Amino acid sequence: MNINWMEEVEKRRDDLLQDLQKFLQIKSILDEDNTTEEAPLGEGVKEALTYLLNLGEKDGFKAKNVDHLAGHLEFGQGEELLGILCHVDVVPEGDGWSVDPFGGEIKDGKIFARGAMDDKGPTIAAYYAMKIVKELGIPLDKRVRMIIGTDEESDWRCVEHYFKVEEMPAMGFAPDADFPIIYAEKGIADYDLVMGAPSDNQDTGITVMNFESGRRYNMVPDFAKVKIAVSADHSTLIQDYDAFMEKQSLTGKYYMENGDLFLELEGVSAHGMEPDNGKNAGLLLADFLSTARIDSASKKYFSFIKNYLCGDSRGKNFGINYEDDITGPLTINVGKLRYDHQEGGSLGLNMRYPVTFELNGAKDKLNELVSQHGFSIENFSDSKPHHVDKDHVLVKTLQKVYEEQTGDKGELLSIGGGTYARSLESGVAFGPLFPGRADVAHQKDEHMFVEDLLKATAIYAQAIAELAKK
Repeated sequence: MNINWMEEVEKRRDDLLQDLQKFLQIKSILDEDNTTEEAPLGEGVKEALTYLLNLGEKDGFKAKNVDHLAGHLEFGQGEELLGILCHVDVVPEGDGWSVDPFGGEIKDGKIFARGAMDDKGPTIAAYYAMKIVKELGIPLDKRVRMIIGTDEESDWRCVEHYFKVEEMPAMGFAPDADFPIIYAEKGIADYDLVMGAPSDNQDTGITVMNFESGRRYNMVPDFAKVKIAVSADHSTLIQDYDAFMEKQSLTGKYYMENGDLFLELEGVSAHGMEPDNGKNAGLLLADFLSTARIDSASKKYFSFIKNYLCGDSRGKNFGINYEDDITGPLTINVGKLRYDHQEGGSLGLNMRYPVTFELNGAKDKLNELVSQHGFSIENFSDSKPHHVDKDHVLVKTLQKVYEEQTGDKGELLSIGGGTYARSLESGVAFGPLFPGRADVAHQKDEHMFVEDLLKATAIYAQAIAELAKK
């Protein structure tokens, strides 16, 4: 059967975009403060999962809600299962958007919204790819299942639970990264460096009461704020802050409220897998505060940040820098920064490490170093690196499909990001970001080019048809 996949996508273009806009308008951000048995991750996430399951059921797929933490849509027949792993949750929108972050607005050939690129746009592309294969009645030897996660941007509780109770696909792909094919992913470790409450404190008349920046381990913070109690002359501090912002070409402000001084600073958000793509507002403000005449307890916290984390996203100052030929260098993103005058401070780190990295030895080395500065490692979690052999039938088939649909070479890539592909025994990440396009996931004005969305749908449709026939 000779099928023009792009032509089939164009026939469904209007429906695809309308379904995606409705999907993007659901604010599916993790909300653990407002959970129920039927909405264990919040109402927005529940609404997004329900939307996709209902859409699939309407179109004739077998739909299943797996304990409100995940779900799947399935068609086809056969003993083996082909998996397509997607997620409906999104990171917080952040600040500075020029459009409604949950509007799904289409302009200048792009569709804008939080989740347009990560991962609602690709999810709808994969969904329509399944729909096309199903509607064309192509004979399949495998069942095809879209597995829908709800907690990919945080703790992966969704897939962890899903694969405890549901079947593991023989192979599959996650449309949640870059084209051509990502066959290797770094390990991802999240952990906190925690400094307890100060036992003594030398007052300078300028005391940091509270400092806060960032909400997620895997995002570069784009805003930071500090509250300072002032009983001494602070005019020099304000002058120095103005000079700091001007020298660094930064935007921020300062103001007095109820006798306290507040400093605010704006940065540039980016995905935590490459911190150097953003400007970390928390690190920048900490850098400034480390040089100010502040109380000794907070000085200790900010000086640690200055000495070990500012300007170093590769772990060199910690002595754990490393890279290999498969997945490149280790990276560290400081995603959450907190300090309280009464309680002490913490730093939430997101470390992405190469396939051949010795994690346990590095963790011991890091623990020894930070303990010398009054910090301890807490809340450590780890997702191991993932690697599929380049000669695997999955990889070879996707290379062939990509090359036929684009005319470009299906090169194999590795990334620092973690996709659902690593939850499969044989899984790769496959699109949707085409070579040459800027990666705007987790950034303000996140978008996907409509032409890329449609092209990805055609690629996914052919991939499903060929993988499910083998």
